[in-house]
Amino acid sequence: MTEPDSRWRASVAALPRHELVPRWWESAGSGKWRLRVGAADPEGWWGTAYSDTSVVVRVGGLHADHAEAGDLAEGRPTSSATLPSLVVRMLRWGRLGDKADLLDLGTGAGGLAAYACHRLGDARVTSLDVDPYLTGAAAGRLAAMGLRPRFLAVDATVEIPGTYDRIVATVGLPAGPGLRPVLGALREGGRLVANLARTGVVVTGWKQADGSVVGRVERSPAGFMLTRSGDDYPPAPAEPAAHAETADGETVGVGRYPVLDLSATWELRTMLELAAPGVETSYREHGRRRTACLTHPDGSWARASAEWIDPPEVHQGGPRRLWDVLERIRNRLNAEGALPLLGARARIDPDGVVRMTRGRWSASLGGAPSPDPSGGVPRTPRAAERSRPVG
Repeated sequence: MTEPDSRWRASVAALPRHELVPRWWESAGSGKWRLRVGAADPEGWWGTAYSDTSVVVRVGGLHADHAEAGDLAEGRPTSSATLPSLVVRMLRWGRLGDKADLLDLGTGAGGLAAYACHRLGDARVTSLDVDPYLTGAAAGRLAAMGLRPRFLAVDATVEIPGTYDRIVATVGLPAGPGLRPVLGALREGGRLVANLARTGVVVTGWKQADGSVVGRVERSPAGFMLTRSGDDYPPAPAEPAAHAETADGETVGVGRYPVLDLSATWELRTMLELAAPGVETSYREHGRRRTACLTHPDGSWARASAEWIDPPEVHQGGPRRLWDVLERIRNRLNAEGALPLLGARARIDPDGVVRMTRGRWSASLGGAPSPDPSGGVPRTPRAAERSRPVG
């Protein structure tokens, strides 16, 4: 998890991580989660706690600490102990000097705060989460280890008390107005490390005198749970997804590329989010049959289905042809061998709009949509000819 000469190695080695996750949720498939209790299975507890994996501690509004043996939770994870290698990577990107004041944005189980206290000292570490139970539980468990950072239970998209030299966010922060409190809490000359919500990218940069943060998109992708203002995320509308699963398209065509699970493709999923902010994806397999659906709040939708890696039949409707947008992105990947995202220059304006550029490519989040974040690579004429209207 850490290199032998890493300055964070001693911090990782000193943390009894199992004490942060005495109970946790384990996936039982189909969106359900099974409670695991460490004391009932010490070998499994240690195997889970000291593997380089994220450990889910909260599903929906139910924390594992509050569940009963045999309980099943259902829904989306809302808190976890992030895998240690990623926590260390985020801290390295933060370039923490020995005298830096750090805000750990997204307490979770308290691992990042513990590493930082070991390295910087308690007085220089503040950990923030919207959930008062998470901050309270982490405070108690870290205190038992002799670590006492300051904890805050507030909504970081609304307000952040104090100012800091470094802010490392292990939650997906929304571009736009939701980023303003974070920028306001960062001192001039300070450094921000943050995952952008609904993407697989981490943006790092230094705060300028004009209030902006200038840096880059890191070349190593990562994703975190979205920020939330309540106990759980708002429920996703079921109607658009159900419609996309069954409807006949306004246009029906043959796709150029195999169906894939976009949630497992960092760059493609992020480029699609840049092109159509707010797009939702789903994927399922039934035997060798693969089906992927895209839906958007503007009413656009697409469904692609095929046997294994055969060219898919694609149904699309609404004001935009979402599968065509995805295919333009995949065309660029095939034509150039890479996408322009990772390593791009990044600037976060004081209003929270994130702007990314690399060569002639540019995109933004949190403001007006980019005209063509796919990079201007068109569909091939052959692919376009395969699309036909219905009716």
